[in-house]
Amino acid sequence: MDSMYEILLELPLFQGASISRISEIVGKAKFHFLKYLPHEKIIDAREECTHMKFIISGSVRVTAANADGRFKVSQTLTAPDVICPDFLFGRETRYPVDVVANDTVAIVQLTKQDFLDILNSDRIFLFNYLNIISVNAQKAVGGVLAVAAGALEERIAFWIIALTQPGGTDIKLSCRQRDLYSLFGVQRSSFLSTLERMKAMGMIDYDSTEIRIVSRRALLDLIIHSPE
Repeated sequence: MDSMYEILLELPLFQGASISRISEIVGKAKFHFLKYLPHEKIIDAREECTHMKFIISGSVRVTAANADGRFKVSQTLTAPDVICPDFLFGRETRYPVDVVANDTVAIVQLTKQDFLDILNSDRIFLFNYLNIISVNAQKAVGGVLAVAAGALEERIAFWIIALTQPGGTDIKLSCRQRDLYSLFGVQRSSFLSTLERMKAMGMIDYDSTEIRIVSRRALLDLIIHSPE
């Protein structure tokens, strides 16, 4: 079984660090290790984000939904990944998603202050975090420009990319088709023909209540051309 240090080295924040450096950090920061059983709630949407949470084993289901629950985008995040890393700081510091354990899940979390101390202690950690949040900012810019271009494929892709993380898998958009084509301001025939084109291109599969993402990478390529 991997040691704690080897597990930490796999996390996005600590990529590129040495075991000796990780050992030094573990001696100073307070790492809290938590365990969740299958289907147990980990985060409630609108809960205050006070800790940086890293998945170190198992997987979680992350769901973003509108106020009435008719529009939902869900994804699976698997170890090693981080949950909503861009909501620890800034004006909006409440989680926009519900997070539930898919299986037995282990999470290590750091308080905001301990996380800041780690970022200030080493440029590697600071650059790792800046890269994570910069990717999210850049995909948003690319998505807004794509939406402005008016292609329905790009607008659908933007919704998916904006509401999921780079490591997300088993991505699903759950909503009635009539609500979706109303949302995008198009006729039903145009909406369905667009879905058929995207399916033929290997991007999605769909039925009357759900769009399932086959390739998030392909959707990203529609709206932005820099790699995640």
